[in-house]
Amino acid sequence: MEELDLILKEGQIVTASDIYTADLAISDGKIRLIGSHLDCTAKKIVNAKGKYVLPGGIDVHTHLDMPFGGTVASDNFETGTIAAACGGTTTIVDFAIQPQGATLAETAAQWQEKAAGKAAIDYAFHIAITDMNDAIMKEMPQAIQSGYSSFKLFMTYDGFRVTDDTLLKALKIAKEQGGLVCVHAENYYIIDYLVKQFKAENKNEPIYHALSRPNLAEAEAVNRAITMAKLAGAPLYIVHLSCRESLEELKRARALGLPVMAETCPQYLLLDEDKYREPDFAGAKYVMSPPLRHKESLEPLWKGLKNGDLQAVATDHCPFFFQGQKEMGRGFFGQIPNGAPGVETRMMLLFGIGVSGKKISLQKMVEITATNPAKIFGMYPRKGTIAVGSDADLVLFDPARSLTIIKSILHEHVDYTPYEGFNIQGYPVMTIAGGKIVAENGTFTGKAGTGNFIKRSAPVLI
Repeated sequence: MEELDLILKEGQIVTASDIYTADLAISDGKIRLIGSHLDCTAKKIVNAKGKYVLPGGIDVHTHLDMPFGGTVASDNFETGTIAAACGGTTTIVDFAIQPQGATLAETAAQWQEKAAGKAAIDYAFHIAITDMNDAIMKEMPQAIQSGYSSFKLFMTYDGFRVTDDTLLKALKIAKEQGGLVCVHAENYYIIDYLVKQFKAENKNEPIYHALSRPNLAEAEAVNRAITMAKLAGAPLYIVHLSCRESLEELKRARALGLPVMAETCPQYLLLDEDKYREPDFAGAKYVMSPPLRHKESLEPLWKGLKNGDLQAVATDHCPFFFQGQKEMGRGFFGQIPNGAPGVETRMMLLFGIGVSGKKISLQKMVEITATNPAKIFGMYPRKGTIAVGSDADLVLFDPARSLTIIKSILHEHVDYTPYEGFNIQGYPVMTIAGGKIVAENGTFTGKAGTGNFIKRSAPVLI
């Protein structure tokens, strides 16, 4: 037999359904053999005994190099994907956001240019449609055929949001063409009313960002989006679901057998709205939409993951420096750039707090960070599992290693982390992307520009 590129010896291999001890052989970027005591030669052999070998994480919600509110997200496709790799993520699906007046093809080309020669791991794109009209709808089938099989529509934001009838039309097209509509679900009118009220009352601090976007503003929009999907007979994916009330709407729809799926994010599992009350404007670090919620929503979301009501955990990674960017909103919370970092910490938090804290099983972690994202967004079984023929995208976790998360050990190009001081049990000690070791013990060892664009196919409904 020819010499292989890499063998992982005696690791505990974890999929969404199994845990077993085996050797794993890699060549030409693919998993070639899985078995006990493989008698093969390889250029490199890694002793994985005592480590868990998981499918590399897939983060299906990132915003790299994204313009927003007069500034640009601080991570580009090089810094952001390096941070992802160091945290155990081997594929991202970023949002290509349509500039006003641009076609979908032009939008995709702009984001391809942003990523080309920079991405250190594989990447794909959703197309976020912000200027929807009949001509754009006619483009949707071609975009799906070109490998952009999911679209994001906003139910809020001036200049971005779609009306209900437009959402209904887009859902019908996606269903007919084998695509998937994702929605940012918040009620525009509730938010607009409250923002104007707080501004008139000179209530400008970061906490009013959260108070202007109450749980019910999200839950109502989730319900409305589900209604449109039901009318269209189409699948629906809800991004960054953040609260108990929205989860109840999702559970109700799924109990009726509707193909409605949703993600949540680590910030909604681990942080709460008290963060907005940090002194000296530090609450601005947590300004994101939807906002952090009251702590009563944390446990229901964990249970939603455990019980399969929620299908994925993504990050909505959209970092802005506190100094110079978040500070743009010191006079009024509505001018604080929305977003926070998290692409590097997702996997370690879910393992170190979720699995180690017995909130979810290790198999469930694989399901929500890799397998389900790959299925829902048309990349399975190439990605999202450990099987012969699948891409050799893997992460080794050392369950014995404990760590305190601090900004100085992270690679995200921003001046803070929302998870400063979090103690975790278990750490990603090696990341393998495309068969190559790209990170070890928190140090990037790969090469920027080696990531490939992934053309995606039709969703698998979960």
